[in-house]
Amino acid sequence: MKPLEPDDYARAARTLARRDPVMKGLLGLHGPPPLGKKVRTHFASLARSIVYQQVSGKSAAATWRKLTNLLGGRVAADTVLAHADELRSAGLSGNKAASILDLAVHVDRGDLALNGLSRRSDDDVLERLVAVRGIGPWTAHMFLLFQLRRPDVWPTGDYGVRKGWSMAYGGEMPSPGQLEEHGEAFRPWRSVAAWYLWRATEAVP
Repeated sequence: MKPLEPDDYARAARTLARRDPVMKGLLGLHGPPPLGKKVRTHFASLARSIVYQQVSGKSAAATWRKLTNLLGGRVAADTVLAHADELRSAGLSGNKAASILDLAVHVDRGDLALNGLSRRSDDDVLERLVAVRGIGPWTAHMFLLFQLRRPDVWPTGDYGVRKGWSMAYGGEMPSPGQLEEHGEAFRPWRSVAAWYLWRATEAVP
């Protein structure tokens, strides 16, 4: 499936702005979403997401640097397996070390063909990723959004998106189910709408 390119982001933002006055205000404040920088490989992207789960960005960045150094600068299935007994020394918790190791095992056995994910549907990618220990819907959604750059990802379990909706549109923070319903108006550009809701936690028009 074709990933979003810079022109696609701008076109999607204009489409949302025509449909919705709140999105129009957020576009005026923040401009079109930037393309963003992908992590070098799919494996590294997923491993990095696991490292960053539920910790501060500063702490996660330090752990990621240590892990990258431990693996000789290449975060991949084979390097993880070669250093399986040393992962905790990079500052990983037991659960995160086990999750990254399980990811490496899935890839090494051929159960998870990462190079083929770009050709699969969003739902198929989600189903395959959540089979790995420590990868839940949130991590899979972030992979779809930022690594595969899919246009219509709607991370209803993300706190920032839910909070952004409340701040931008008013009222209580919606439940994931309620946010799912709200998102129907933004198809097929829900990824871009999610980006604006993250920005809405910073400034509301």
